[in-house]
Amino acid sequence: MNSCLEALKERFSAEPYIRAFGISVVDLEEGRAVLQMKTNENMNNMFDCTHGAAIYSLMDAAFELAVNSHGTVAVALGVNVNYLNAPHPGEVLQAEGREVNRSRKIAACQINVTGEDGRLIATCQALAYRKKEELPFLSHL
Repeated sequence: MNSCLEALKERFSAEPYIRAFGISVVDLEEGRAVLQMKTNENMNNMFDCTHGAAIYSLMDAAFELAVNSHGTVAVALGVNVNYLNAPHPGEVLQAEGREVNRSRKIAACQINVTGEDGRLIATCQALAYRKKEELPFLSHL
């Protein structure tokens, strides 16, 4: 893993929101991020199922890493989420965010969340605006 990706992973892992959800990086490379999150009762909605917002947090985190993995700032323009299956209580979810197209200004990303048995939990298509500026925490490298 290059120094940009190492710094990105370190900065990401220190985010209070990410730590609160117990999200961890499984794999990170340019244009791709794989993350995991174990569901728990604190993430449940009124139906005693994992809240869609918790699942979205995992997808958004994979999106964030995938599109910022080139060392320049990328910010979300829009997302489209489909929830397909409810996770089992206490299940470890895995999200893979992958850039499917990248131009000078726009990155398109596909994010899939799967359960421990490989079933598809949710999908997300997301667009990011790619700024010209370097990630601010890379200036010390």
